[in-house]
Amino acid sequence: MITNKDLKYLKRAVELAKIALDNGDQPFGSVLVGQDGQILFEDHNHVKDGDHTRHPEFEIAKWAMQNLDLEDRKSATVYTSGEHCPMCAAAHGWAMLGRIVYASSSKQLTTWLSELGVKTGRVKTLKIEDVITDTIIEGPVDELSKIIKQLHVDYYKDNVE
Repeated sequence: MITNKDLKYLKRAVELAKIALDNGDQPFGSVLVGQDGQILFEDHNHVKDGDHTRHPEFEIAKWAMQNLDLEDRKSATVYTSGEHCPMCAAAHGWAMLGRIVYASSSKQLTTWLSELGVKTGRVKTLKIEDVITDTIIEGPVDELSKIIKQLHVDYYKDNVE
């Protein structure tokens, strides 16, 4: 169940997605929150220069492995503007991070991109549950997914991929 506390962190992930967009990048943002509610790490997409592994969820997993012990990783929550791609879901699983809460789903994104006439990428879209196990996963959140959709519309009106 998504709480008001969860919405606070999801809204920050959406703000980070907007920052990515303002920087000319695809609009994705993510926040890692410790069990005590402290934001431990946050980031947004950095793929505009061609390195498509620079997703915020992947950066969170790498940061967590270098800075948190196993128990802190397991008790942390990742809040993200969009459901993890397969690469990020795998990184999340390998890092043994805890719960995932997302604002918009991969299925929604696929639909939006199709509506915009954007060609799909080389990596298949999979649900997080199809990549990792033993993780609490919650989302999407309708009120925020509408905002995320508009960020993608804004990105793709200026960028053809």
